[in-house]
Amino acid sequence: MALSENDSCSVPDLPEFNQSVDGGHTPESVIVPVVFGLIFVLGVVGNILVIVVIGKVGYSAGGGGGGGSGGGVGRRSLSPTNIFILNLSVADLGFLLFCVPFQATIYTLPEWVFGAFLCTFVHYIFTVNMLVSIFTLVAMSVDRYIAVVRSNKSLSVRSPRNALAGLCVIWTMSLVCSVPVAKHQGLISYHNGTFCWEDWAGASKNAYKVTLLVLGYLLPLLLISCCYTKILFHLHKKMKNMSKKSERSKKKTAQTVLLVVTVFTICWMPHHIIVMWAEFGTFPLTQATYVFRLVSHCLSYGNSCVNPILYAFLSENFRKACRKVFTCYFLYPPPPTENVVRFRMENFSTTHSTTNI
Repeated sequence: MALSENDSCSVPDLPEFNQSVDGGHTPESVIVPVVFGLIFVLGVVGNILVIVVIGKVGYSAGGGGGGGSGGGVGRRSLSPTNIFILNLSVADLGFLLFCVPFQATIYTLPEWVFGAFLCTFVHYIFTVNMLVSIFTLVAMSVDRYIAVVRSNKSLSVRSPRNALAGLCVIWTMSLVCSVPVAKHQGLISYHNGTFCWEDWAGASKNAYKVTLLVLGYLLPLLLISCCYTKILFHLHKKMKNMSKKSERSKKKTAQTVLLVVTVFTICWMPHHIIVMWAEFGTFPLTQATYVFRLVSHCLSYGNSCVNPILYAFLSENFRKACRKVFTCYFLYPPPPTENVVRFRMENFSTTHSTTNI
């Protein structure tokens, strides 16, 4: 399939779009693999650590509630918040494993060399995991809102069963919403090369891109901001009767909340700006736009590295759990069942730590 000159201006996976306008071998042909490799390694390690720690500590803690010798190890007892964090890490891990290595080649290879199946699969998985990750962040913000502001309804609503049901809805929505990407993504011929691009145009494509913008960015950003704003107001009203230690804890919570919203906004805004620009305008092929698109890729992929830090490693109790897990399993034999410590995570709660790992 050949493309006209005008069409090539809106095609982000063609060489003119992904290579410096100076042509030839440029510094970014070395820098890009290094940056993407760093994102890949940090993200994979961080998300695997989250999965291992929550899995191991939850597994051990599940058997500690029976008391005496009757409590056996092996029954998982994960809170709704930790179920969402686990799902977020799984989605981010899939995003990094199936997308980053292939997308990095766009900037380093002259054409797509992985065949038609991977062309379709990679872009489909990119969209699925992007939506799963974002929808999970929304679910976590709603979960925190219920736990903090609507604590009287918390026990009836915030159950592991409801959390798992929510994950089923999230994955189903993401898989279905990404079907048009799989349907229209394929190989095209351009200047004697083979490239991976979507063979799709018209009003239906425009409508789909706008729908992804609304469902995958604007609406989640609005919901996350609203939930955390109400949490901050609720905590602020309670600070008058708090001790100094509790007040410091709530201020730290407020800073973390603002950081969460800011990181989400910054990491995904450039991606959606470029998509809308290319869809409804003429994306210019200049050195500045080339750098802008490269930065947008790094930010969107980097979000999968930042999520474990924001939602797990910033918690002091999660760090304690992490040290406990790796001390027990790599330096010393596992402790007896009756001595297993039940760790908790601080996730925007009205008390210091209410969410069990």
